[in-house]
Amino acid sequence: MEISSTPTSSFKAFINEVGQMSIMLFHSLRLISQKPSRWSEILKHMEFIGNQSVGIISLTGLFTGLALSFQVYLGFKIVNATNLVGPVVALGIFRELGPVLTGLIVAARAGGAMAARLGTMRVNEQIDALDVMGVNTIQYLISPRVVAAFLCMPMLTIVFDFVAMVGSWFLVVKLVELDQAVFFDRINQTVELKHIIEGLIKSCVFGVIFALVCSFKGYFTKGGAKGVGEATNRGVVISMVMIIVLDYFLANIIRLYDVVMGHV
Repeated sequence: MEISSTPTSSFKAFINEVGQMSIMLFHSLRLISQKPSRWSEILKHMEFIGNQSVGIISLTGLFTGLALSFQVYLGFKIVNATNLVGPVVALGIFRELGPVLTGLIVAARAGGAMAARLGTMRVNEQIDALDVMGVNTIQYLISPRVVAAFLCMPMLTIVFDFVAMVGSWFLVVKLVELDQAVFFDRINQTVELKHIIEGLIKSCVFGVIFALVCSFKGYFTKGGAKGVGEATNRGVVISMVMIIVLDYFLANIIRLYDVVMGHV
């Protein structure tokens, strides 16, 4: 008779998996600068993660800016505070929506492909063949993906932020016809460089998270084609959940840092 796993055993398995991911991340970062150089692999993965995500990031950013601005406008219109639409939307996009939505989209698009690719290599014994040939598969397969995601995510977040604010400007100034000078002046008075940097810091962390989780799931895939599908699904789901959860803790950590340093 099969015995179902208890909550305690599931928690132990989760802690064990987190520990294995941490060890993989440590080795990935340690092996980046070691020879042979893998910069060509890093550039290849940057092209896949970054360049090929610009279109969907821009489209999502545009309609996020339009939708958010419209809802904020409707709310502020009730209390006759429509001049605050610009700064509220800007803060929401720069600090939260930009990095989080970029992380979720890229995790689904690029992270899923990472898990599927590495999972296929594992079940086809290509990774085993590389090990036999003396290739350090962590350095060759994992490190470039983690570094590429770390470097690309801030740039994609900047694209999202810019396009979202263009969408916000178009709705606020062109469609509902609020004053353009007031729109930009309020944003300039409210938004500071630290708000943009906060979002970029989050995006770097999100990039490392989804690249590490999806690569880990793909690297240790078992069970043939079915295992590849399960590894891809679990990698994407866990990455997206971790991005949302970590966003809350990172926001509080950054807020605590500002308080300690006297920035607020």
